[in-house]
Amino acid sequence: MAVPREAAERAQRLRSEIERHNHAYYVLDAPTVPDAEYDRLFRELQELERKYPELVTLDSPTQRVGSAPSSAFPSVRHAVPMLSIRNESAEAFVDRCKKMLWDSPIEFEVEPKFDGLAVSLIYVDGVLVQGATRGDGENGEDITSNLRTVRNIPLRLRGTPVPKLVEVRGEVLIPLSDFDKLNERLISQGELPLKNPRNAVAGSVRQLDPRVTATRPLRFFAYAAVQGLSSLTKHSEALDKLEEWGIQAAPGRKIVVDFSGLLTYYHEIGRQRDSLPFEIDGVVYKINSLADQERLRGKSIREPDFAAAHKYPAREEQTTLIEINVQVGRTGALTPVARLSPVEIGGVTVTSATLNNEDFLRTLEVKIGDVVWVRRSGDVIPQVMAVDKSRRTGNEIDFRMPTRCPFCDSPVVRQQGEAKSYCSGGLFCPEQRKRAIIHFVSRKE
Repeated sequence: MAVPREAAERAQRLRSEIERHNHAYYVLDAPTVPDAEYDRLFRELQELERKYPELVTLDSPTQRVGSAPSSAFPSVRHAVPMLSIRNESAEAFVDRCKKMLWDSPIEFEVEPKFDGLAVSLIYVDGVLVQGATRGDGENGEDITSNLRTVRNIPLRLRGTPVPKLVEVRGEVLIPLSDFDKLNERLISQGELPLKNPRNAVAGSVRQLDPRVTATRPLRFFAYAAVQGLSSLTKHSEALDKLEEWGIQAAPGRKIVVDFSGLLTYYHEIGRQRDSLPFEIDGVVYKINSLADQERLRGKSIREPDFAAAHKYPAREEQTTLIEINVQVGRTGALTPVARLSPVEIGGVTVTSATLNNEDFLRTLEVKIGDVVWVRRSGDVIPQVMAVDKSRRTGNEIDFRMPTRCPFCDSPVVRQQGEAKSYCSGGLFCPEQRKRAIIHFVSRKE
């Protein structure tokens, strides 16, 4: 059937927009939209191409993994393409697998879906000889020198025997506590904070100077071995073997059976999400049989049929900053707080977010009326992480921290070396008195 002109034009606009976001994320390390918005655009294009196959082009984002590697690093061609994983519910994934395998029950290996940067490690005679980014899936960037600085990546595999060649795929991450400390350091140095741990990782492993990478608290977790373990029959066995050789695999991985096992695991990890030391955005389901994985590798050059990612609600979204209020705590510390257009993040409606202190405001260059990225993690108060300056209209209003307390009109002071400003009124300030009473009565005996 003929493709409606509106559908063809929409598909072209989506391809252009998605590729622009891909370039910003994979090449410039400067994401332009939240993950949830990118996923919405990508799914819309996929649906259009499913409905009208004539719209599929060789250069469509749905036909490849990512964007071109940066010219700043030598190019590496992957012997086995580094594919991404489709987003899919447990029920849809199991239904699809059973249609293709006719097996009942099916054994799956499941693990948390870390929100990091995918890389490939190649060992020859047990020695690390190459590390590369995923790039566009076919070609990545040679970042061997930088990955050698990641402390839990072994430079030589432990034990014997070790195959002549082993290729390991995995994620480079930054622990959440270390990410917070890194941002505190950047802010104190007058630099912009990083939007999220994954963005911090991307910038860290692609530093031109490995000595800079060495200062970043990076960790690596393997999720697959694509060369060197052909004698094994199960994916879980391959990960066990890697751990024997000193390569850490994803903590929390399990073997489950059928739909009920997948769904139980999804909810189990979801309950632990806020207490995990790393950022995750879902769980990954993989058929455990390597023979069945090969059968279901699929014809798609973007997504294998043997795996799926079941995502949790997004924790990062864009919204408009309506107003900035200043709170005064029991110690007199002044904290600017952003009042936001309501936005749902991780299943919670967010209407306010912290702006930390005056240094943070100055570094962020935030204005009233800006479109901002807001991040929510666990029970921590949401935080404004970045400003989308490309969406400014010229009607935004500058904000300055007050020089007098908004509650008692006492002078605001700031000691040298301190990040925060303070109301000098002490208990004369009604807000400080109120906060002090609240703190006192809330203390446990």
